[in-house]
Amino acid sequence: MTATPATLPCVLYVCVHNAGRSQMAAAYTHHLSRGAVEVLSAGSEPGDRINPAVQEAMLEDGIDITAERPKLLTTDAVKASDVVITMGCGDTCPIYPGKRYEVWDLEDPAGQGLDAVRPIRDEIRTRVVALLTSLDIPPRAVAHHVDHE
Repeated sequence: MTATPATLPCVLYVCVHNAGRSQMAAAYTHHLSRGAVEVLSAGSEPGDRINPAVQEAMLEDGIDITAERPKLLTTDAVKASDVVITMGCGDTCPIYPGKRYEVWDLEDPAGQGLDAVRPIRDEIRTRVVALLTSLDIPPRAVAHHVDHE
């Protein structure tokens, strides 16, 4: 009897516009897990584009999210996920038994400049590392950005 390959754990990040926090978390999860996690992100009311300050902040850490686009949260995305992380979207995320849910209380980078986005980015990176560790996925070392003070 041959063993079937284990499926990758799936993490869904949800925020309102899918233009900032959830995009940063998804990018860090993909990057730090080296593809060992299936990553989804969505918004309850997706914006038109990714926040430019968020794109710039992620580039400082060597991660390019300029090709990403905000996506609408779907029931199928929640059903497909093992872990659902919400960030300020309230009760818009459907709840299904057997899923792991976490609420990350993070400041919204919408309308903020790069200096305000950096600490949000850094907090998200820290939380993603902890999440990956809890999933028994050793995160790759991050080449931290240069301090801009």
